[in-house]
Amino acid sequence: MKPLQLPATASAVLSFDFDGTLHDPSAQPPVWADFFVLIQQLRTEKNAIWGINTGRSMPQVIDGFIESRFPFLPDFVVAREREIYFPNPLGRYLPHTEWNKKCEKEIRRLFKKSRKLLDSIRKDIEEHTGAQWVETSGDPAGLISRTDEEMDWIEQRIRNLAAENPKLSWQRNSIYLRFGHLDFQKGSSLTEVASNFKIAAPQCFAIGDSHNDLAMLDSTHAGMIACPGNSVEAIKTKVLASGGFLAKADHSAGAIEALRHYFHV
Repeated sequence: MKPLQLPATASAVLSFDFDGTLHDPSAQPPVWADFFVLIQQLRTEKNAIWGINTGRSMPQVIDGFIESRFPFLPDFVVAREREIYFPNPLGRYLPHTEWNKKCEKEIRRLFKKSRKLLDSIRKDIEEHTGAQWVETSGDPAGLISRTDEEMDWIEQRIRNLAAENPKLSWQRNSIYLRFGHLDFQKGSSLTEVASNFKIAAPQCFAIGDSHNDLAMLDSTHAGMIACPGNSVEAIKTKVLASGGFLAKADHSAGAIEALRHYFHV
């Protein structure tokens, strides 16, 4: 797989969450072939740049492309909701070094400063729920709850406990939660990508289905926001309240519906 040839001057940036928004594991293929046909049309007629903005790690992203039978690569990837990568002409993704280094430096600094607070949150959550605390390389603090309802309670609890440190943030996707830095998430990463192509927020399109997409679905980062029909209620509420587009169709069919709504193709 290789990326499409970039336009001489980009006119729009399209940002897609992957799991739940484009990728439907129960479908074959998991992403509709018509989606890629439309992306090619938008590249030709609208000079659109497109990419994936996901909580997956970069190796998991590549696995998703193969599983979903991508005929060509996206023009950018935001992995783990914060790391930015651009493909070279041969299809190898290279890190956006300045952004990624700054991101990791600030996150390490924040976690060091917040160690006692995170320990307190962990103790409180483990005492009151059956959630599992997770520590991995690059993501030193996270949670996996037993149910969505349990995670609803946990998220509110964290919101109360973490009020003393406004830079400590978190990204949630269903029963999974990852702690991070308020300044480095899907929305700020989209803005950084757009600036690389000299595109302002009003010319950015973003679509997502779950809680970790909330930061991206904001006028600060995207003037065109949408969600597929299978989105969680918090996302639907956010999109509708912001004057965005709520598709009737699910997954990639919903993404197609939203693109046609905004770009009139």
